[in-house]
Amino acid sequence: MQNFLSYIIECVKIFKNNLSNEPVRIVGHLDCDGITASSILIKAFYRENIKFVYSSNRQLNEKTIIELKKEHYKIIFFADFGSNLLDIINEELNEKKIFILDHHKFQDIKKSVKTEIYNINPNKFGIDDNFICGSGIAYLFSKCLNKKNKSLAYIALIGAIGDMQDINGFSELNKYILNDSIESNDIEIKIGLSMFGLQTKPLYKLLQFSTEIFIPGVTGDENGAKMFLNNLGIDLIDKNGNYRKIFDLNKEETNKLITAIIISRIGIENNPENILGNIYLLKREEDGVPTRDAREFSTLINACGRLNMPSLGVGACLNDKRSKEKAFELLRDYKNEIINSLNWVDKNRKTENIIEREKLIIINSKNNIRDTVIGTVNSILTKSGLFENGTIIVSMAYSIDNNIKISLRSVNNSNIDLGSIIKDVCECLNGAGGGHPNAAGGLIQLDKEKEFIEKIVLKLNKLEIEEK
Repeated sequence: MQNFLSYIIECVKIFKNNLSNEPVRIVGHLDCDGITASSILIKAFYRENIKFVYSSNRQLNEKTIIELKKEHYKIIFFADFGSNLLDIINEELNEKKIFILDHHKFQDIKKSVKTEIYNINPNKFGIDDNFICGSGIAYLFSKCLNKKNKSLAYIALIGAIGDMQDINGFSELNKYILNDSIESNDIEIKIGLSMFGLQTKPLYKLLQFSTEIFIPGVTGDENGAKMFLNNLGIDLIDKNGNYRKIFDLNKEETNKLITAIIISRIGIENNPENILGNIYLLKREEDGVPTRDAREFSTLINACGRLNMPSLGVGACLNDKRSKEKAFELLRDYKNEIINSLNWVDKNRKTENIIEREKLIIINSKNNIRDTVIGTVNSILTKSGLFENGTIIVSMAYSIDNNIKISLRSVNNSNIDLGSIIKDVCECLNGAGGGHPNAAGGLIQLDKEKEFIEKIVLKLNKLEIEEK
């Protein structure tokens, strides 16, 4: 870890020594981690009066690199992607200085080095890429640039939560960043129910749509959720006629609710009390808004990116009031988009659009699901309880540029490295792919659709046989 931090300090010095009056180019990924990483860099550069130009991309590819080559900017930052394109960057951007702030696995440059590339990646130093993400690296870089940027630590945590690095609690470098955010008085940690929507959903809706914590007779049943609360003597509506949320409960009501959920889960899980976890609350935000809970904030940022409005996500991270209001509206559209996508999957099971085999599901949504939300839909499906543990879900969606976006996820993890698999299959088809062992993605040309399905089935079947 110390070697990694020392390398960041060295890169910051190089960056400062090469600054000029020309703007710095920032290119960020379109997801929550990429937007938060870009936001941190934007705020840090603004503090230093460094000019910058920012844009976001859903995928970094050779075409994007060649377009960047034509631009006159001498310094380029890639936020949350770039590691899988080191060879192309080396070949095409040799007149520029490149800073890659990424945590995805990479391969060293195969040919002679032509370009100054500063690949700030934890994998180079033996640090697991689940211990820090792109926004965390952007934060450490910015903090080395100016200690005042310690105030940006909470944005890095939102990015880490968006990359699901908080599931078993923050550790290693993420824990270091968490401590910075607490010292800056930006985040407080409370123990609470590990459910999504604690700040925004009415209490009965929170229980009804609780997929993270399955409650027999309650999850998926509105009347069951209301009856569950009535039987506990917990009022659904306050004195003003508004539906109560979980933060409206007093201590006695909260304890009563938690105890009842634990009791209801006895027999369906070995540790039914595993319903509690850390809730990361942003202290400067009001109760009841999506930006109060860091987990809901990450969904808000993700929604902005997936619906092609990343600038609203940046504005929300930088506490711009108007951007936040517009982002809240966009979040409602995003939720509807996800619901419609999940309904499409449900209706198309046992059709030619969805292949279901033992421990393998292939969802070919074509134009029926946005390519920007296919990864989110895939993640929800892995937690839905519809598929057995170890099942690999491959989801596909057409993009507007005649490509196919691919998402790979595994249900409660598998022993297969999905990042390596998608990389091998996509590159074989002149596409690109990569990611993490249990969450990965790729991009191929539209005319490779049938060939991809054949190759991914063969690859996964072979690995399954080898494992057995």
